[in-house]
Amino acid sequence: MIKTRSLKEIQAPIAGEMKDFEKKFRSFMHTDVMLLDKIMNYIVKRKGKQMRPMFVFFTAGMVKGINETTYRGAALIELLHTATLVHDDVVDDANYRRGFFSINALWKNKIAVLVGDYLLSRGLLLSVDHGDFDLLKIVSEAVREMSEGELLQIEKARNLDIDEEVYYEIIRQKTASLISSCCAVGASSAGGSKEEVDGMKLFGEKVGMAFQIKDDLFDYGTQEIGKPLGIDIKEKKMTLPLIYALRNAEKSQRKSILKTIKNKSDEPKKVAEVIDFVKASGGIDYAVKVMNDYYEQAMQMLESYPESAYKESLRDLVTFTIERKR
Repeated sequence: MIKTRSLKEIQAPIAGEMKDFEKKFRSFMHTDVMLLDKIMNYIVKRKGKQMRPMFVFFTAGMVKGINETTYRGAALIELLHTATLVHDDVVDDANYRRGFFSINALWKNKIAVLVGDYLLSRGLLLSVDHGDFDLLKIVSEAVREMSEGELLQIEKARNLDIDEEVYYEIIRQKTASLISSCCAVGASSAGGSKEEVDGMKLFGEKVGMAFQIKDDLFDYGTQEIGKPLGIDIKEKKMTLPLIYALRNAEKSQRKSILKTIKNKSDEPKKVAEVIDFVKASGGIDYAVKVMNDYYEQAMQMLESYPESAYKESLRDLVTFTIERKR
């Protein structure tokens, strides 16, 4: 795999559009309620890599061209996704998000829930006011799938009975559906045909699957990269490397590992034992292979489009998602 460019270099073809987007996005979030406006400012300032709007703009540019609807589509995704993140932090009782204090940590749960509701309503009204019903349908379906995926994971985690098929369904809903909606919104906003929109939706799904498997692999890396080592095991989350290792283990060993995860996942020594078991069983290599398969499938789906700066950057953005260090 060829080493990709930096995120700043990848973003170059849409650098101007991204600056305009930030201004438009802030205007979409405006409110005359002082407390709410203060929180909106806080949310805007702690934005991450902004990969979601980048997927929207690159896809639109590659399909037929970026226009005013594309900005609204990107904003719709950011508004609805941010709403789900704010609500997630309340559900998880999380005090941090991307290294910053979460909304509920600073302003308590009641305000955080209302802020999430406000963001959701802003997204809905942005689409309704401009008649962007096709975009609203795409993004609303993604939010529904994200909720279903989260609940499916919670349901299955209780008994640690997630097999590979269920795992793929969970990450397809929880993670891939959002990237899928970004690409579908980009194609739709540019005036792409139904076939192009459906094709870009499937492309985004492949990228999202690879993205989540990469995220799961961080759990078995070193403490210098990604999330803290073994965090998924501590939270009793069954990810692909572990599922593969358990499937190929002797019955007694499988039983022992599951017992450790169920009863001793708060003990660092025991978590380290599970990580060693997964590595020795070939779980890491298997997950990397599956991730690369999804990556290759996504890349092949871009072949039918003519070469352009948008297509090149979209390719590099996909590569970035599975080569990132955190």
